Amino acid sequence: MDIGVALPQMARGLNRDTVTAWCKGIDDGPYSSVSAGERITFHNLEGITLCTAAAMLTERVRVFFNLAVAPWHAPAMLAKQLASLDVLSDGRVDVAVGVGGRQQDYDALGAAFDRRHSRLDSAVVELRRLWAGGAAADGNPIGPTPVQAGGPPILCSGMGPKSLKRAAQWADGISGFSLGGDADESARQFRIAEQAWLDAGRTERPRLTTGVFVALGDEAETTLKNFALQYLDVFGSDVARMVADSLTMHSAQRVRDTIDAMAAIGCDELILVPASADPAMLDLITAVVDA
Repeated sequence: MDIGVALPQMARGLNRDTVTAWCKGIDDGPYSSVSAGERITFHNLEGITLCTAAAMLTERVRVFFNLAVAPWHAPAMLAKQLASLDVLSDGRVDVAVGVGGRQQDYDALGAAFDRRHSRLDSAVVELRRLWAGGAAADGNPIGPTPVQAGGPPILCSGMGPKSLKRAAQWADGISGFSLGGDADESARQFRIAEQAWLDAGRTERPRLTTGVFVALGDEAETTLKNFALQYLDVFGSDVARMVADSLTMHSAQRVRDTIDAMAAIGCDELILVPASADPAMLDLITAVVDA
């Protein structure tokens, strides 16, 4: 099983120096990918900008845009951005697409919230058509040509049975998330995805990816729970508190056990999402992964 590390995009304290330290540490470490995603009404750095920085600051690891909320974007612009990122990374890009879970972000962007699932399906078709050299509105192709033939691999972030049934028509795999690192929960999602692929007549197995919030070091439990409270507050303080109090990925042993459990259920890549922007946390994570 591969292990990736997300940039601590949703924690406070990211700047030029800390982003550089995280990217170089991930690239030098035992990791498969560096990742960032999208959220609008929050304090985070913007996702495509952060992935572009990661592409330029790394040489080896995959650059995982996890996730792109496709219904926010004009497909031609998203196709151009992702193709540009693929060129700058020399063909190291993966992307997970989804519809997001916060109407506030749609409202902030002036994006329609209705029909978002069908718009996601259409956007993926259009991305692949444009990456293959299909003409845009003026009859000319969208450049640049991606380094990866046909464009970056596309995963689906939706985890419900209906979302996975739709994704089986167009996705290369799935990008899930388990807030508490629950391997049983992830296993259920993986098996639903595998069945959806079979039902769709797919002969290849979906790539199975999931992620989890992690904190290590002094006051790790407090760091993890405070991070979750801030990140999940959009769903209401009671829900945020309940979830934050349930999180347990704040010890080296718990992280080791979760890595083993995820590998045992057939996970292809586990993404560790740090709850602090302090690069010292990456050293602690690396010590666990190396062990």
